[in-house]
Amino acid sequence: MPERYDFVRRETILDVLADSGSVTVSELSDRFGVSPVTVRKDLDRLEERHLLRRVRGGAVPVADNQDEGAFDIRLRTDTLAKKAIARQVALQVRDGDSIVLDSSTTSYFLSEEIASRRGLTVVTNGLRSASLLMDQSDATVIMPGGILRRSSGSMVGPLSDVFEGRGRVRLGFFGVAGLSTTLGLLEVSVEECEVKKAFVRACSQVIAMFPSTKARGFGLHSFAEAGQVAEVSTDEGIDDELVHQWEALGTTVTCVPLDARAAEMAGAASA
Repeated sequence: MPERYDFVRRETILDVLADSGSVTVSELSDRFGVSPVTVRKDLDRLEERHLLRRVRGGAVPVADNQDEGAFDIRLRTDTLAKKAIARQVALQVRDGDSIVLDSSTTSYFLSEEIASRRGLTVVTNGLRSASLLMDQSDATVIMPGGILRRSSGSMVGPLSDVFEGRGRVRLGFFGVAGLSTTLGLLEVSVEECEVKKAFVRACSQVIAMFPSTKARGFGLHSFAEAGQVAEVSTDEGIDDELVHQWEALGTTVTCVPLDARAAEMAGAASA
């Protein structure tokens, strides 16, 4: 039983960290009614799992210029918006479709939404999405070979003959680190970028899906030109100016409504 309490407490710490951007030992000790020693042990264990970074007196999220952050942390960020976007884009996926899902957390939420579809063929480099579809659907799941990238829960590297001689994939769904009408869809990691480029080349339609907090995000590497993007699906927190810029290129822009709590969080993040 004590181990169960430890697990719940550590998961709650990650939730608090995702919401606030930092945590301190003293505030967590007060919140859970445990000693500072216990909290420090919790933070040490979470750091060992690469889910946070210890700093003096507390912890901050795992993030730097070379990595988009641990998957479990990102899964807890903008969750309400990502789920709403996933529900919206899932309406485009039909029984028997062939689709691409990248390793983004929005794609993971999309895999939850489409698990009931029949006869799908899904190409993905996302380990979490592949596992979910294997367990909860009858989809044929195709994963490229390569190197396991732990932080994103993905396979990266050359795609060998995943697409060769198999025709085109109807829809490709991609998360982004940032985007612009000049550079297109952007990624932080060069390894993820190369995989996404190969995915984009195989897709008849490219759909970018991301919470509005990513609209002004920073990315280093372009994996799709603006002209290759058929649709941008985000939430209503996105700037009208960006919507008009993308629509001027002929791209369909879908802005999903948010509930009050999600809208408040999106507004705070963009302030």
